[in-house]
Amino acid sequence: MSPVVIAVWFLTIAVDTFGQLAFKAAAAENQDHPGLTYWRKLFSRPWLWAGIVCYIFEFVIWLAFLSLVPLSDGVMLGSINIVVILLAGRLFFKEKLTRNRLLGVIFISIGVAIVGIGSA
Repeated sequence: MSPVVIAVWFLTIAVDTFGQLAFKAAAAENQDHPGLTYWRKLFSRPWLWAGIVCYIFEFVIWLAFLSLVPLSDGVMLGSINIVVILLAGRLFFKEKLTRNRLLGVIFISIGVAIVGIGSA
C-alpha cells in the first residue's frame, strides 16, 4: 500500500472512532431523563453534533479511500475500526472486554492483517 492510502486509511479510522466516541458521550450524558426530555437534551449536546460532523467528514474520507483501493480490500481494511472503537470504549468509558469480544478482535485483526499483506 502506498503512503497516501495508509494515511487516508488511518484518517478514516481516527475520524470514525472520534465520531463513535462523541455519540457515546452524548448518549451517556442524558441517561437520567425519560422519554421526550431525553431526546430534547440529547439534541442540545455538543457531543452529538461533533459526532454528526465527524460522520459527514468520514463519509468524504471513506469515498477518497475507496477511490484508492478495491472495494473488497477497503471494506476489510475498514473493519479495523471495530477493534479501535472497542479499545477506545474500554479506555474512555470503562466498557467491559468479554472473552467473546476479545476473540472477535483477534479474528478481525488477523483478517485485516491478511488483507493488508495481500494488497501490499
